[in-house]
Amino acid sequence: MNKKLRKLAAPFVVPGPSGVAIRTRLKRLTAADEEVLRRVGAHLGALAGRDLKARCHDGLEHDAQAWAVRKRDLTPLSSARWAGSITKATHDQWALARRGALAHLQNLQAGVQTLRHRLALPLGAKGSKKAPGGYRSRREWHAKARRLRVLEDRLARERADWQAGRVRVVRGGKRLSRMRHQLPAAQLTQAQWRARWEAARWFLRADGESGKRYGNETIRISPDGEVSIRLPAPLAGLANAPYGRYVLTGRAAFAHRGQEWADRVAANQAIAYRIHYDVDRARWYVTASWQTPASPAVPLAAALAHGVIGVDINADHLAAWHLDVHGNPTGNPRRFCYDLTGSAQYRDAQVRHALTRLLHWARTCGVKAIAVEDLDFTAEKTREKYGRNRQFRRLIAGLPTGRLRARLTSMADRTGITVIAVDPAYTSKWGAQHWQKPLTSTTRKTSRHDAAAVAIARRAQGYSLRRRTAPPRTHRSDGCGHRTVQAGLDTRGREEPRRRLPGPRTRSVPPDAERTRATRTPHTVRGVRSERERVQDSLPLTD
Repeated sequence: MNKKLRKLAAPFVVPGPSGVAIRTRLKRLTAADEEVLRRVGAHLGALAGRDLKARCHDGLEHDAQAWAVRKRDLTPLSSARWAGSITKATHDQWALARRGALAHLQNLQAGVQTLRHRLALPLGAKGSKKAPGGYRSRREWHAKARRLRVLEDRLARERADWQAGRVRVVRGGKRLSRMRHQLPAAQLTQAQWRARWEAARWFLRADGESGKRYGNETIRISPDGEVSIRLPAPLAGLANAPYGRYVLTGRAAFAHRGQEWADRVAANQAIAYRIHYDVDRARWYVTASWQTPASPAVPLAAALAHGVIGVDINADHLAAWHLDVHGNPTGNPRRFCYDLTGSAQYRDAQVRHALTRLLHWARTCGVKAIAVEDLDFTAEKTREKYGRNRQFRRLIAGLPTGRLRARLTSMADRTGITVIAVDPAYTSKWGAQHWQKPLTSTTRKTSRHDAAAVAIARRAQGYSLRRRTAPPRTHRSDGCGHRTVQAGLDTRGREEPRRRLPGPRTRSVPPDAERTRATRTPHTVRGVRSERERVQDSLPLTD
């Protein structure tokens, strides 16, 4: 009761997406079309690798003048627009590597601090909820001391690279690069790996430009689906159309958001295109993307006007419950399962399928808001903090928090449903404490995750997470008023545990009932002698 609770952050409306990306397959391509795409991708990929090397060599000394020099060098080997797309992609990749280096540096610092703290404690010392305790044995302490030296060396190297502006980038992906040395384990031949490696390093990406024909001069797709590419200068001899362009035989038709894409093409608004090759399926795809104006944020009160659905994110399912405007759970809880084992495409499809079912159910309930936790496990995944608790580390590492929230925000924006993020503190604990047992009946078994969904939804509505103690039966009347009325939004301490006051919780029994009952004369049955009458006086000891 005397434990100091963490200060809770106020719920907020998650902003909507700022861009759109749709993809379709390029069908009915001839062998000549595929050969042209391969040659253009390989040529531009080599230029992109050379430009990335120059950008990494400049480091922190790079400026606008160096950017102009790099672009000027690439223009004779491609074109002005191809050079602009390559340099922009290089800057984005360098910035991403820079952010990844900073995250790795912070992770190493957290690990070193945790190891130093645990090594300074006596063996077997108990830890708290915020800080781990000492190690269990002398052997473990010695192993962690050696690991501390290793992490300190890594931290020194990463800090020196960060200060010097050095980044390490692999075009095509580090995982695919390392797979070259483990081909039997990956069940790939050298030719299959080489095909994947070359396809991953191709560059067929062009940024859009407003005011130009169909929104893009480099990769142009007409409203009827005709795809034409501006060939680089060294490959101009492959052109089959005027002005050094090559028109593909196949057509592109966007099914998802196709009308939005057609409207932008007709208005000559900027659209970026990316053509890539799937080696496993032997198919060519084109992805169209564009920026969208930020939609006005819906006020929190307006989003909660028709109730809310609380969603508890777990490693294998979403636990959801519908609450009315007064914070009362209605109906039965729902569970939307997904499987996050397998390839990245399979996992992404599982998440999208679960979110689609969730949004369909939300529309059926008539609500306009979905409440989720604002989770961030970037600092809680280190092995130095949890040690041998590998199961919990795998659990929090498997939660698709960032990916699921981004998907949910994008998909909910299309259905007119608002996503509300709440503070995740104590939702599972207080939900199980105050809501799991009352919501369990003979026909419904409420899990801990279902109770957490109720707590999440109530926090989004501004209600307290705990339930009031019910009054005695004699006091449950309209005259006296109901004791389980919710606390007001401005009531101080409504999220805190109730203080234990001396005396009874209700007025049905007087405060001195125990003392009165102890001194009260016991009731006797008529005709039976009481205990006081049966007590015999002591006999005199004298004659």
